[in-house]
Amino acid sequence: MQYGYYPGCSLERNAGAYHESTMAVAGVLGLQFTEVDDWNCCGATEFFSVNQMQAYALTGRNLALAADQFAPQPALPVIPVEVAEPPQLVAPCSACYLNLSKVDRYLASSPELAAKVNTALDAGGLHYDPGSLRVRHLLDVMVNDAGYDAIAARVQRALTGLRVAPYYGCLVVRPGFQGQFDDPEYPTTLDKLMRVLGAKVVDFPLKAHCCGGHMTQISEDVALELLRRLLKNAADYQADVIVTLCPMCQLNLDVFQRAVNRRFGTNFNLPVLFFTQLMGLAFGLAPERLGIGKEFVASRPALAKIGASGEAEQERAVGKRAKRRNDQSLPMPYMPEEEER
Repeated sequence: MQYGYYPGCSLERNAGAYHESTMAVAGVLGLQFTEVDDWNCCGATEFFSVNQMQAYALTGRNLALAADQFAPQPALPVIPVEVAEPPQLVAPCSACYLNLSKVDRYLASSPELAAKVNTALDAGGLHYDPGSLRVRHLLDVMVNDAGYDAIAARVQRALTGLRVAPYYGCLVVRPGFQGQFDDPEYPTTLDKLMRVLGAKVVDFPLKAHCCGGHMTQISEDVALELLRRLLKNAADYQADVIVTLCPMCQLNLDVFQRAVNRRFGTNFNLPVLFFTQLMGLAFGLAPERLGIGKEFVASRPALAKIGASGEAEQERAVGKRAKRRNDQSLPMPYMPEEEER
């Protein structure tokens, strides 16, 4: 099975382990992900509030590039256009998935917006026709295309005894611009995937609540309270590890966990891993191939339960701490004319 692949900015930096484990697991399952050439940032969340037109054009450029690169080649007999399935573009990041699918939907529903975006894209020799791609999240592809049965057949080291809290975050199953693959209020696909791998899935009522996104850079009080609730919920059900599918969720729960402990006098020590990392471990892959040990809260004690602690990587992670930001200089977006003042 072949797919276009949009990694997004995070998977080249702080979520490198997500990319590494995705590629490793894809190889085992026979999935081929081809990266979009010359892709750019999807705009994250803030840009759409700063300059909507530029944000749509920014994300539209990625759609145009992918549509050109993965356009089906003519074959005999020719399949009628209305019957042929559009190429599929996979995004592991929930924010990227949301933006790509949202822009495609909005361009389809507003010819005026589509015309403006294509005017901007024309400056770079690009054009995008809404509906030319089917945008999907990585989890959707894993559970619905590869399938639970194929995944179960490749388990060599079951995650038996590992208590997992599956965390979806607030973006991946809602609002579902190109169709929902799970329940928007109480999703279960990740739960079932973890059970297939042999893990004990704990009840996690806040599994689809927001982690705060970039709120850590805007209102630390609000952000830390949101994170505290999630960590407490997982800890209350005695989870060994939180597993997620979004780089921002992983970053917030992992990097800011010490800040939560300082603020509230708590003692949370919950490692936060990507679902593809646990898939890889269950497939018998070496922890180093999956980026295990790059997390801030060490996963070694939890993974020792299944004999996959990745000690070499974890030793290098000892002493790693999140840098305190300068509260007087928040990384807020600005418009070009503001730079000139």
